Amino acid sequence: MSVIDAIIQGIVQGLTEFLPVSSSGHLAITQHILGASGENNLFFNVMLHVGTLVAVVAFYHKLIWSLIKEFFSMLKDIFTGKFRWKNMNYERNLIMMLIIGLLPLFLLFIPVPGTDLQIKDYADILSASPILIVTAISLLITSTLLTIGIVCNRKIAKNPEKYRHMKSFVTKKEDGTVIAGKESFNVTDAILVGLMQFAAALFPGLSRSGSTLAVGEMRGINKQKALDYTFVLGIPSILAAALLETVDAVKAPGGLQFDPIVIIVGMVVSAIVGYIAIIIFKWFLKSDKMEIFVIYTAIVGIVFIIISIIEMNTGVNLFTGAPIVW
Repeated sequence: MSVIDAIIQGIVQGLTEFLPVSSSGHLAITQHILGASGENNLFFNVMLHVGTLVAVVAFYHKLIWSLIKEFFSMLKDIFTGKFRWKNMNYERNLIMMLIIGLLPLFLLFIPVPGTDLQIKDYADILSASPILIVTAISLLITSTLLTIGIVCNRKIAKNPEKYRHMKSFVTKKEDGTVIAGKESFNVTDAILVGLMQFAAALFPGLSRSGSTLAVGEMRGINKQKALDYTFVLGIPSILAAALLETVDAVKAPGGLQFDPIVIIVGMVVSAIVGYIAIIIFKWFLKSDKMEIFVIYTAIVGIVFIIISIIEMNTGVNLFTGAPIVW
């Protein structure tokens, strides 16, 4: 892989990690077009995710720091018997909901009966597949979930009085736009978002940020709070994925198979572009212009379903002309 390829994939990763269009799906498509798909790219993909992790930490550094301080304060209260679930402030509620939201990811480590594989191994297989049919269908599912989330959010904003019975429900206006919904998550909200993150980890093309945001909106969460939650929720999951993939890459025959310069370039590009993408996404969400992502993911999904069907019939990559082995 060349430095130019790393820059291209870093841009794709940085844009798509936070925009609700699926970074894993777009990396699979980009690598397919460049003829660079395969399991050897899995470690490089994770390093690109680490680059975008730097972006989200930089953007949310104040919130993250407040959560770290509140976490240790909460531990002190737990060990001294002063902790009360019903009296949690916003930071403590967010910490507990983040922990609960991460629990479904442990499902990835369940062994698959009759094989030596875990569920997470099938996610790696799908990501490295030379055929993009699963990725394309998952993009269509992303489009559908985004549509449902938009409808639910607008329904609440149009008639907020109907939902004021929900705990922590708030209505406010920002730049003339009505933003209504719950300000905090409950256990059910966190579990459902966590399960959606688990599904997004399995299927390339199913946007983690888009699908978890949509679930939050379906549950009546304020769209900005839902977005902040899904971004912060991604931090430990990306760290865990990077650690596991690094260990696997080191143990594999030949060890790490990429030039360190290429990896560093890809990470830096994805971090810079990722920070910009967060700003863009929050603006689109605040200004209620999310339909652009619905249309985009639907079009890309349909196009690559057609391309995948042609490639399965011809056995040839339409972009590189290389034979496809699957």
